[in-house]
Amino acid sequence: MFTWFWRSSLLVVSLTAILAAIVYTNLTTPMKLESAESFVVATGATGQKIGQQLADKGWVVNPLLVRVAFKLNPQWVPKVGKYQVEPGMTLLTALALFDSGKAIQYQVTLIEGKTTQDYIKAMAKKGNIKMTLIGQTNLDIASKLSLNVKHAEGQFFANTYTYSEGDTDASILMQANKKLGQVLDKYWVKHDKKLPYKNEQESLIMASIVEKETGAKEERALIAGVFVNRLNRKMRLQTDPTVIYGLGDSYDGNIRRKHLKQNTPYNTYRIYGLPPTPIANVGEEAIKAALNPESTKALYFVAKGDGTHTFSNTLKKHNAAVAKYQRFQRRKDYQSKPNQSN
Repeated sequence: MFTWFWRSSLLVVSLTAILAAIVYTNLTTPMKLESAESFVVATGATGQKIGQQLADKGWVVNPLLVRVAFKLNPQWVPKVGKYQVEPGMTLLTALALFDSGKAIQYQVTLIEGKTTQDYIKAMAKKGNIKMTLIGQTNLDIASKLSLNVKHAEGQFFANTYTYSEGDTDASILMQANKKLGQVLDKYWVKHDKKLPYKNEQESLIMASIVEKETGAKEERALIAGVFVNRLNRKMRLQTDPTVIYGLGDSYDGNIRRKHLKQNTPYNTYRIYGLPPTPIANVGEEAIKAALNPESTKALYFVAKGDGTHTFSNTLKKHNAAVAKYQRFQRRKDYQSKPNQSN
């Protein structure tokens, strides 16, 4: 009886040791893949589900191995995302990667001078961003993202943003909104208090106009200076990009005389002061220019046709410049076509 007990115990111990060795070998031996491949950890993925996915790919011999690995490492929590699994990785290193959250990273560039609706279209084209804002108005977007303004136009900093597959358009825009606040604060705290802005949003509106008026970096501060002069003199801004923004989808690439007479909140040929919202999203250079305008006596400028402008102090000189550059007076490359629905 005693001998049988010890033999049985020895057999159990031996089998356990053999099983443990097999499990250890399978956990620490490189998985069966010949080249780098992607693996998606979906929302709500469990050890059982991940194990079955890996087994279906032929990377592991038994899906139960994943459950064993998680039992041995209870602190591991697989994070949602697409991961790059490399040849030579063991099951343990792969699961540690899923726990780290270091998913494959992608980038989307949100360009200066584009509208918020343009940004949504740009993100949709990536094909791996979860789109939640398509069809939403700028008012809806501001509400859904809990922005501190009622209208989402111009509230996102033009920059390149990194994201993982499955991230939402809303999460990327929130990154851009946070970055905008940081850059805007940077220049607002040091701005000249004599500038005709009641708050940061008004300086952002000016920055958006500057962004749309010129692509020439060296001109931005000068153009901002012209518009500041006009505001200080209670003159209308009379800037085409605001008119175009107000026309929305009806803009066909040409501004006509009738457009300058339309009563819209953005028609600066009709209204005094700034329009109610920015007309585009901006980068740092435009914000810097709006809050550090160049000191100038100029009140007018006209496009020369090469991307730059001629500036004039008097209406007489301006009219002469217009006559000289008449065919370049109105640019055709504005693209402000927002969703203006309320």
